[in-house]
Amino acid sequence: MPLYKLTYFDARGYAEPARILFHLAGVPFEDNRLTHGDGSWEKIKDKTPFGQVPVLSVDGFDIPQSAAIIRYLANKFGYAGKTPEEQAWADAIVDQFKDFMGAFRQLIMAQRSGKPAEEIAKISSEVAIPARDSYFKILNGLLEKSKSGFLVGDGLTFADIVVVENLTTLEKNQFFTASEHPKLSALREKVHAVPAIKTWVATRPDTQF
Repeated sequence: MPLYKLTYFDARGYAEPARILFHLAGVPFEDNRLTHGDGSWEKIKDKTPFGQVPVLSVDGFDIPQSAAIIRYLANKFGYAGKTPEEQAWADAIVDQFKDFMGAFRQLIMAQRSGKPAEEIAKISSEVAIPARDSYFKILNGLLEKSKSGFLVGDGLTFADIVVVENLTTLEKNQFFTASEHPKLSALREKVHAVPAIKTWVATRPDTQF
């Protein structure tokens, strides 16, 4: 079995779907968590392929970019979709998530950089909220057509895992209210009911992002 090492900050963030896939598949890996402010990131930054994390090392071979890592593991472990068409749809959903996160990130960076309240409110109302509502509309549309309760086909894919993790992050940052989105909440409950995922979610470090 390959030796896997996943390097990311001590947060769920962009690495959490990969962690979930490892736990789901029952495959051991080194969960290498960096701490902000202690110099650990600065020591390795220039050694990473794109100067960023997450990075997945497979027997010493580094794979950068969260979507590439998640897709790689999903293909390895059987959660990428059962047909090329399902795989393409799972990819498309994750791409849509990334588009939304570009808008949401503008809001988070404004908050973190101490922008005036008026500017933060403007970014929220004109950028982040419209992007979120469009993103949720797409997801709800897929779930309305789904016979399985999953986003793609009749089984769990990495797209479900990515979306559900994102819902948790949005909820922790007052950007998602479960009671207002029953279909999305049902998806999260369905994914979190998978025994291996349920166990990990109950015991993992609890972080805001």
